[in-house]
Amino acid sequence: MASKFYFSKSRYCEYWQCPKAAWLHKHKPEAREVDEGTLQRMITGDDVGDLAMGLFGDYVEVTARRDDGGLDLGAMIEATAREMEAGTPVICEASFSLEGLYCAVDILRRDEEHGGWAIYEVKSSTHPGKDVYAADIAYQKHVLEGCGVNVCGTYVVCLDSAYVLDGELDVQELFKVADVSEAVAAEQRRVAANLQDARELLASADEPDSGLSLRCDNPYHCAYWGYCTRDLPKPSVFDVYRFRRNAVSCYQEGIVSMRDLLDRHGDLLNEAQHRQVMYEVAAQNGRELPDHVDATAIRKFLGQLSYPLYFLDFETVMPAVPQYQGTRPYAQVPFQYSLHYIEREGGELQHREFLAEPEGDPRRAIAESLVADIPADAYVTAYNKSFECNRLRELADAFPDLADHLRAIAGNIVDLLDPFRAGWYYTRAMGGSFSIKSVLPALFPNDPELDYHALPGVHNGGEAMAAFPLMMSMPPDEREATRKALLAYCELDTLAMVKVWEKLREAAAAR
Repeated sequence: MASKFYFSKSRYCEYWQCPKAAWLHKHKPEAREVDEGTLQRMITGDDVGDLAMGLFGDYVEVTARRDDGGLDLGAMIEATAREMEAGTPVICEASFSLEGLYCAVDILRRDEEHGGWAIYEVKSSTHPGKDVYAADIAYQKHVLEGCGVNVCGTYVVCLDSAYVLDGELDVQELFKVADVSEAVAAEQRRVAANLQDARELLASADEPDSGLSLRCDNPYHCAYWGYCTRDLPKPSVFDVYRFRRNAVSCYQEGIVSMRDLLDRHGDLLNEAQHRQVMYEVAAQNGRELPDHVDATAIRKFLGQLSYPLYFLDFETVMPAVPQYQGTRPYAQVPFQYSLHYIEREGGELQHREFLAEPEGDPRRAIAESLVADIPADAYVTAYNKSFECNRLRELADAFPDLADHLRAIAGNIVDLLDPFRAGWYYTRAMGGSFSIKSVLPALFPNDPELDYHALPGVHNGGEAMAAFPLMMSMPPDEREATRKALLAYCELDTLAMVKVWEKLREAAAAR
């Protein structure tokens, strides 16, 4: 006897985006890899959803949980029916079941004028027009109409990127509501067929024989990327620097190795990509190419710098819902910096740092500290300087009395990424990536002082971003440990920059 078919709106969206992912979710869940960024996005989505419940005034939320903490779907479905019968105007997490198809509507709003109900799907994005949103709502509409509900409106609720916090948070201004009825109608015509295909696919014990597609061009959004690419050569065309979408096209032509890429589609490669592929192909042929160093270009680059010389790195938070006056959704708000500096040729390497307390707006304190720590006319280096420059300019806009000094710092920043991005220094160990996390171990292999993995608690910017706001609710000992971990991580970022600068100086002097 065939097992009963169960589907939720999240599973439907997964199937809509990639049938193979839906099959793997059911039959090989152990293949799923969920990173910290995905988990953080889920938490953000929950927080935004909770806030949006009050968008239309008073509401009733029907969420119910079992003793084990899991959702009690039966109780939620019953409560929804009661609230609809009672004429409750706004029901949140309104729940319905149709022959194994389940969905919970973020906001179900009674429409007296049309004698029915409107579906409002809440997203933490600032873009309401994504195709998958229409597919999501079309599935919900299919279920509700199958349950006898007259659905007379379909909307996406998302954050308004133009909203600026000024005084108390205004929920009505924070969110924008988009009517997506046309897109939903087009998607709904395919829901029944999609569900039938999904039933047949998921009932089969045979894994779908489907390859990679353009929807796979960003592995960071697919929990099964590692599984689906497990049989590709290492490295493959997908490891070529900034080549992802071309890599999918090559893959579909049967070109997966870098050797095949070089032979058949070398014309698609820019200079940096071509150099990376050449190094890998040489290694596959048993020949290691020497490091590529353009000493003349590096000397010219280093000639931009003079003492005192500063190395700056920020850490930021990106609240989906603005928490600080004058900020927008997802504004990058700096809460920490590390600063290494050398005052003169042959001088001692020194270090300063700043880490705000998690309570309150950190921007004024960090701006004042930057002005105190960095002279307005000093040369400053950063790695991928646009990030630091943008934060400094935003601080200048927020605090006019400090603006001239902050803008002067931003105007004097030189980017340590440039020599690597331009191809003036390349070694095979970089693997085609020029981020500091790739360049540092390539230039200083097996150096325990420069090992991000050995750090306590915080190992990358995403973890720093997540840890800082959590400090508010931590007990004192955990809070202090997290503070030390944040300081250690950010300090290593600027120490890494110092080491990279020193390596560039060595390369320029030796050639």
